[in-house]
Amino acid sequence: MIVMQPVLETRPLDGFDLWPVAGTGSAGFLALDGGLSPAEVGTAVMLVARCNDIDPDVDPDGGRPPRPADPLDSFLHGLLTFEQVYAAGGLRVTDRASGIEFQPGCCDGLEDWRDWHGLLEHGGLVGYGHEPVSPLAERFGSTVRLTVNADQPDSPVIVLPVADLGGLLAGVERDLGAFLGLAGDWAGEYLPPGRRGPVIAAVARALDLPAPTVPGAT
Repeated sequence: MIVMQPVLETRPLDGFDLWPVAGTGSAGFLALDGGLSPAEVGTAVMLVARCNDIDPDVDPDGGRPPRPADPLDSFLHGLLTFEQVYAAGGLRVTDRASGIEFQPGCCDGLEDWRDWHGLLEHGGLVGYGHEPVSPLAERFGSTVRLTVNADQPDSPVIVLPVADLGGLLAGVERDLGAFLGLAGDWAGEYLPPGRRGPVIAAVARALDLPAPTVPGAT
């Protein structure tokens, strides 16, 4: 059985206390779907915001306002002011029969998950990172070959029919949509009214999906 999941790359939390989060003591991945707890949703929102928590004061074009002093607004500033939002992660594919797992690489971002549709429409290959691990997806006729690490000649490989890829990607979109629904409800509980809509809209952009309705947003 082949499973495809949208995942965010996790890192240790380092004393994060702006809202409740679930522990991520080491590097790994958090799968996004409709089954997450509120603390896990908080972790996901934190991870996306932290990916974009880049000092806005270093702006040669002067097109962005300075970082606010308020701790919450300071942390959210990059997420709310970058036009293009980045979310470290991607799509993880697991062959449960063999135990082989194809994970996002170091340069992969979940905001580009729709690039997988290119394998369906145009074929070719798509790389998802570089050394020390170089995941590679290639289409050969009616099959897609997922190489866990293209830098290793004996790398584990997952092979799946092209006909199955469309259904797997539809499942990814459903999982992301379900997560965004949870995120909208979460924002209504844990973010100030003026931040609820903009934060979830930015997270939705990172997932390349429409933003959900957010309770109490202003």
